[in-house]
Amino acid sequence: MTIRTRFAPSPTGYLHIGGARTALFSWLYARKHGGKFVLRIEDTDLERSSTESVDAILEGMTWLGLEYDEGPFFQTERFDHYKDVIQKLMDDGHAYRCYCSKERLDDLREKQMANKEKPRYDGCCRDLQDYPEDKPHVIRFRNPREGVVVFDDMVRGKIAVQNAELDDLIIARTDGTPTYNLTVVVDDRDMGMTHIVRGDDHINNTPRQINILNALGAEIPRYAHVPMILGDDGKRLSKRHGAVGVMQYRDDGYLPEAVINYLVRLGWSHGDQEVFTPEELIQLFDVEDVNNSASTFNTSKLIWLNQHYIKESDPTHIARHLSYHLGKLGIDPSQGPDLLKVIQANQERSKTLVEMADNCKIYYQDFDEYNAKSAKKAFKPEAVAVLEKMSDKLNHLPGWNRELIHAAIEQTAAELDVGFGKVGMPMRLAVTGGAPSPDLDLTLELIGLSTCLRRIEKAIAYINENNA
Repeated sequence: MTIRTRFAPSPTGYLHIGGARTALFSWLYARKHGGKFVLRIEDTDLERSSTESVDAILEGMTWLGLEYDEGPFFQTERFDHYKDVIQKLMDDGHAYRCYCSKERLDDLREKQMANKEKPRYDGCCRDLQDYPEDKPHVIRFRNPREGVVVFDDMVRGKIAVQNAELDDLIIARTDGTPTYNLTVVVDDRDMGMTHIVRGDDHINNTPRQINILNALGAEIPRYAHVPMILGDDGKRLSKRHGAVGVMQYRDDGYLPEAVINYLVRLGWSHGDQEVFTPEELIQLFDVEDVNNSASTFNTSKLIWLNQHYIKESDPTHIARHLSYHLGKLGIDPSQGPDLLKVIQANQERSKTLVEMADNCKIYYQDFDEYNAKSAKKAFKPEAVAVLEKMSDKLNHLPGWNRELIHAAIEQTAAELDVGFGKVGMPMRLAVTGGAPSPDLDLTLELIGLSTCLRRIEKAIAYINENNA
């Protein structure tokens, strides 16, 4: 048997971080077993679905590297097929027309709740013999009233639900459009899904969907209902906790592999191992090892992972993702030093790519002002002589590399009979404006001779003007 899993989001917003984890678990399970991973867009909610949301889902999947083998399939392109299936269920006695008005159903619900009963449809139209064609109606599935639905959940173990607890759910609305519980069943059957990984908010749907699958004579897939993700306050993850859309993590400067690594650890573990390569995840992950209790999102842990990946990744890989953030700052990395060298110089000091891009500005763009606190300390009148001598030393170097630059700084300190810091502090502020930077000699090498000289001249003018 070929394992077939799917990710089936509704295009009513961004790709939620919880949905991304579900997609990841499904993807890993398929890859581990040499199976197929399918992307299906469940866009039957015509009022809320949008092309922008579809694009956001596809963009998020691509950014995370969760490539799908088939799809994306769109449910709105299968409406005629769903109608045929609904008609067959009707013909076989597994579905019926319900003419109950909204007012009747609301009144029924109020009475049931007043009597502390579980709100449910009472089967009023279940045994109707006369079906007036011109009267508004919905189509309901004729759920069995006897027996029990039992399934072995891969995360939660054996789950049993009495059919008497399930009511006759609507499978087609008054306008004829199919509902979620019908379309998902038909698609899972038609697409040969063998394993369905989804959030535990779908557990109540599963017995109903199994009954529909049985009515269609279909194979029952294995189900795995993964727990929800909580915010650090113990409540369900939402916008109030910060970024919950996948692409927001891109915008906040996270590498996709850091997000993947973090998501897989929300509910799954392999001993004490924290960092995994994609190959290790495929080899080690099993959905049956997912914890059945909710996981708490910890942003600090994600930042730690992101910093690890930034430090350990090849600069070429970082450059591909950093370019997005450089562009947002108006930086053209072709107009300046080698970007890979700049990245190498900043890998140890950057927690996010947003931070790294901000630290890169000094190598490609001039700054407008100095850090006020640093200027008060470093730009005293005696700093002018230091900067003038350094400018002369740099301008007459036989080459431009950090070794020669370092020697020039030491010579300046010796000739002026001052400590290294008395040269380094005003020089660093002059060329960086106070922005975080690596060793001074490396910083100067990356910025380049002409820019260094221009910025030193600007700093001297600033000192003279403010100490006149």
